[in-house]
Amino acid sequence: MTDNELKELVAGLATSNAENAKMFEETKILFKQTDKQFKQTDKKMLETDRMIQENAAELRKTEEILKNLGIHIGGMANSHGQSTEEYFYNSLAENPRLGNIKFDEISKNLHNKLPNLEDEFDITMFNGNNIALIECKYRAKEEDVIKLIEKKVNNFRTLFPFYADHTIYLGIASFSFDARLEKFAKTNGVAILRQQGNVVEIEADNLKAY
Repeated sequence: MTDNELKELVAGLATSNAENAKMFEETKILFKQTDKQFKQTDKKMLETDRMIQENAAELRKTEEILKNLGIHIGGMANSHGQSTEEYFYNSLAENPRLGNIKFDEISKNLHNKLPNLEDEFDITMFNGNNIALIECKYRAKEEDVIKLIEKKVNNFRTLFPFYADHTIYLGIASFSFDARLEKFAKTNGVAILRQQGNVVEIEADNLKAY
């Protein structure tokens, strides 16, 4: 090996070592940054876990207070639903009518079960040719009307075949409506029943037969 070749080899090794040293330092910096990020993430996770535990503790305290007052969270929705059904049922029982249609009988929580189907109907009114299905909700939503149209009608005909040939009319009864829901119900020919002072106001000008 000549002196020039030896010099070139030494120079190459020196350059390689310098590059390796630079890469090593850069790797150390990256490791430090990653370690810092992991520590920050761990800190955030610990903080989140602490908040979850505090919220759970507060919820347990709230549940205990409500329990001592005789109020059970799981039963509050059911209680609202039952009071809504009771109010509208009592009002309709005095005058079982939907729009211009007069009914002879009224039933609350009509229920039936088949091997592959089960359903319950909040308020049902009957006459010789027509059925009225009234769904009661404390706060009515558009999905309640959709369910009434797309599911409840067919379920009723299947569960009560004696009335399969009757014309079915629909109504949604609630203490709370929004404008979008009212428009959707009216467009689909579903009557709206709401509390107006001490009486029930019924909007059924565009009833649709189902």
